[in-house]
Amino acid sequence: MEYVEFNLSSLSQMLTEPALFAKDTSCECRAPHERLSIAQARRGTPVDRPVRVYADGIFDLFHSGHARALMQAKNLFPNAYLIVGVCSDELTHKYKGFTVMTEDERYEALRHCRYVDEVVRDAPWTLTQDFLEKHKIDFVAHDDIPYSSAGTEDVYKHIKEAGMFVPTQRTEGISTSDLITRIVRDYDLYARRNLQRGYTAKELNVSFINEKKYRLQNQVDRMKEKVKTVEEKSKHFVYRVEEKSHDLIQKWEEKSREFIGNFLELFGPDGTWKQVFSERSGRMISYALSPHGSPSNSPPRQLSLSRSPSPPSRWLHPRPASPSSPKGASASFSSMSEEDDNEK
Repeated sequence: MEYVEFNLSSLSQMLTEPALFAKDTSCECRAPHERLSIAQARRGTPVDRPVRVYADGIFDLFHSGHARALMQAKNLFPNAYLIVGVCSDELTHKYKGFTVMTEDERYEALRHCRYVDEVVRDAPWTLTQDFLEKHKIDFVAHDDIPYSSAGTEDVYKHIKEAGMFVPTQRTEGISTSDLITRIVRDYDLYARRNLQRGYTAKELNVSFINEKKYRLQNQVDRMKEKVKTVEEKSKHFVYRVEEKSHDLIQKWEEKSREFIGNFLELFGPDGTWKQVFSERSGRMISYALSPHGSPSNSPPRQLSLSRSPSPPSRWLHPRPASPSSPKGASASFSSMSEEDDNEK
């Protein structure tokens, strides 16, 4: 019961607070520390204390490969207590090389990993017996690849011989060296990125010429992005116009077919207009051939002599026939002239 309560409290603390830093003296484990075999540790014995597992490293640019290794170390045994040792800048620069993150940044990165229970600052490059006894370490977890450094073929050789080594698996495709390689390979892109974000050329250790070149490239990229955006909008606009044009043409075709159908129905060979015209033509022809008579009760029309003007006297008396000879014609003309004078 006490062990269950311990696990629950430690789990709650692990999820709400960062991991603790190891004290310079020794751990606070109250139970007597006895050597455990791997079989005992995997069975969860002894029940009065957790199995203390130690994992060390540089942990520069802390990434998922680091986290997966620590997850495996934490889950090696049912009641594991994971202690992580982080080497200082001095040791790392001496034996491995320059780091991107400082030692304090690397310490804090490990403290906020959910699998870590305790962090040992300034961890030794090679584990000694005094260090193992001081921190009451039961097992050491690391990948099984020989780690040659500090003049030895494998810094974990004596741990393996003592039966305290438990292997973990590396995560392929991700490592600190891979991340640094990506940055170096795409240096220009990251330099331009940080210049655009407000960093100065001095902070980036970039020369004056390169700064101008990077800024010009950033402007060109922005122009390309604007042109690309305009092209996409233009394509979208053209697509919408084509779609609407297709709809208009389809509606026009439907209306055209409807109009032609109505026209043929009205003016076609058997259309309604021809029937109406034929009926009206027949009525007009029959009316012309047999007109209707006047009504029998209508009064007869009489000629009113009083209103019509009387014709001249010469209209009442017929003129003599025109003579056949020229003399007769002249005589007739003279007589007509005299009549006209008399009338005047």
